[in-house]
Amino acid sequence: MAARKHFMVLLTLLVAGCTASQDGRPLPAAQTPSSSTAESEPSTKVRAVLDARNVELADGTRVRVALLAEPTSCAAPAALEFATKTLLDKEVRVRSITPGEVSLELPDGTDYALLAVSSGALRVSGADGGPLVEAESKASQAKLGLWGQGDCAAPTSTPPPPPSCVVVYRITGQWSGAFQAEVTVRNVSGALVEGWTVRWRFAEGESIAQLWNGTASQSGVNVSVTNADYNALIVADGSVSFGFNGSTTVPSTPPVSFSLNGNACTTG
Repeated sequence: MAARKHFMVLLTLLVAGCTASQDGRPLPAAQTPSSSTAESEPSTKVRAVLDARNVELADGTRVRVALLAEPTSCAAPAALEFATKTLLDKEVRVRSITPGEVSLELPDGTDYALLAVSSGALRVSGADGGPLVEAESKASQAKLGLWGQGDCAAPTSTPPPPPSCVVVYRITGQWSGAFQAEVTVRNVSGALVEGWTVRWRFAEGESIAQLWNGTASQSGVNVSVTNADYNALIVADGSVSFGFNGSTTVPSTPPVSFSLNGNACTTG
């Protein structure tokens, strides 16, 4: 009995020694992994592909994939085909990026946006660097997808048509509360103008009091001058002029834009 008691005392001392530091303070208890580690987002299914960037999820929520540019009109059909093949009726994990914009992770862990850019189906928008920009550079160099389709790689704008008229507006005199101006309209459309109306906007406080070589009407700051019977025609590369006296409450300044029969003119 005494031997057993002696053994228990030795065991107690050994345990105390193992749980104390060299300075006599107890060591902290061993930490076990927390069972509250954040779990991956639950998966859902894409039930409709609206276009290459927008999808409808199983619960009816519509979301847009972040950091992807809207495809050009010529690239849109191929981009939609890629998105439909990749996402429709597929399980995805949805991670919110900004309100209404998400990232979509495919079952094998692939990010949809990265896959679309790497394949040349879509371009990047709103990213200054990182994997997406690197993937776009590689797709461009390899001429993949839209990068092999010429003008599909970037939006193109149609240049505006050349002006069909040039207007010269000249203030010929100005005194207290009044001014006089002359307007010359040149036809550079290459075609005969049969009947004309010139429009512009005055500064606040300006109005036409008397006009010659045309008929004026004014509503607020909006002015219209229509041809007289004797000067309705303006031949190609020809011009017509009219003048007027105006009243003003401020120093008169030339208008900044004019139109001839609804077509914008340049100013000379």
